[in-house]
Amino acid sequence: MTAVPALGGPSFWWHQIGLPPRRAALAGDARTQVCIIGAGYTGLWAALALSAARPDLDILIVEAEHAGFGASGRNGGWLTGGFAWSHSRYAAHSSPAAVRAMVAAMNGTVADVIAQCDRLGIEAEITPTDELLIATNPAQWQRLQAEYQHRSAWGEADRLSLLGVADTARRIHMPGTQGALRVSGTARIQPAKLVAGLARAVEARGIRLLEGTRVTAIAPGLVTTAQGLIRAETILICTEGFTAHLPGQRRTLLPLNSAQIITAPLPPSVWDQIGWQGHEIIGDFAHSYVYCQRTPDGRIALGGRGTPYRYASALDRNGVPDAATIAQLTARLHALFPATRGTAITHAWCGALGVPRDWCARVQFDPATRIGQAGGYVGVGVATAHLAGRTLAALALDLDDPLTRLPWVNPQVRRWEPEPLRWLGLHATYAAYALADRREARGHPASRLVTLMNRAIGRG
Repeated sequence: MTAVPALGGPSFWWHQIGLPPRRAALAGDARTQVCIIGAGYTGLWAALALSAARPDLDILIVEAEHAGFGASGRNGGWLTGGFAWSHSRYAAHSSPAAVRAMVAAMNGTVADVIAQCDRLGIEAEITPTDELLIATNPAQWQRLQAEYQHRSAWGEADRLSLLGVADTARRIHMPGTQGALRVSGTARIQPAKLVAGLARAVEARGIRLLEGTRVTAIAPGLVTTAQGLIRAETILICTEGFTAHLPGQRRTLLPLNSAQIITAPLPPSVWDQIGWQGHEIIGDFAHSYVYCQRTPDGRIALGGRGTPYRYASALDRNGVPDAATIAQLTARLHALFPATRGTAITHAWCGALGVPRDWCARVQFDPATRIGQAGGYVGVGVATAHLAGRTLAALALDLDDPLTRLPWVNPQVRRWEPEPLRWLGLHATYAAYALADRREARGHPASRLVTLMNRAIGRG
């Protein structure tokens, strides 16, 4: 019998360590050289990079809730350094060499994050390991091999390898396994511990971090909040999935919903059936894919899209997912790991990730207005936020730096369509994914409909 999970709050990761005491809110008008909006990974890494380069710089971070309230404290704990966007789209306004430079920069983020956490004394349960993307039917295996060839051609050949059935089974047992794509140089983390540690690190450098301070308007040199006005020479917007709720940003980044469940600690007898002794981060190659990690205390955390998008870019309420999503994720857990049937699901939560119209992450900075913004990580934000934060800092400091020349800096991107078009498009696409996954599980080939839907929403 599956136990009723604790909902929201906003994630198991925060339940595990406990929420820190709330920091003070803004009390009246303020002045600063740099105002960072959003105390998640991006904003905190940006603040640390700015302070390291210019220790004398006055930096103020404002956060509507608490540091790590959003995706930084709710994600699946994958630190991968992978390139999850369209290489060709970046190349279209730069060059193949520039895209390969960005691939290399992304690949280097895992080691960078680990080194900085060691230097800053942040204990985030970082476990270096491999990423395994597993095909569980022939259509997935075909896509997986194509992905291997594609990513290898764009500069990741040295960290990728294909595993056959036997080699995959030596690592983990999943029904129907056809093989896996192994990605080396990755890690699993405890997300809330990482963001809480980063928040402590910025304060230790003398950077002001204010919580409970919701921004209501942004203009060059001025950030308006309910508690007062902040005059700043430079403004950096680091709000990712929450961006749509800033004034004038409704159609900039679409908040795509992702949800997770986590089991009670599994007994050794169950782990004997599953394998998974290397603590690899695990995903499948379904269209409506899942992402999993084995926690240090022997749980399985599994995430997926669930209800992908709420009308008019609405957000969840404190991370509480709907019952249908919990049931869907539980069914996926049991299908991939049959030995977990009967194991309690102790927690379930959800959150939003930011998606631009072309599904490509970006960092923007306007030297005329001195306003910068980063986001659109499309679900790989743990590592990407580190690179984005450093890039924002370099742009804000007007540096001529390899980071500021990467092709995700200042691209031209169209906005999302008004409602109800984006709601209809997203829900139709994810319905097509679910249908294609059911057909592929019965032995049918990959669906052409999915290809068409991906092109329609800008993902293909």
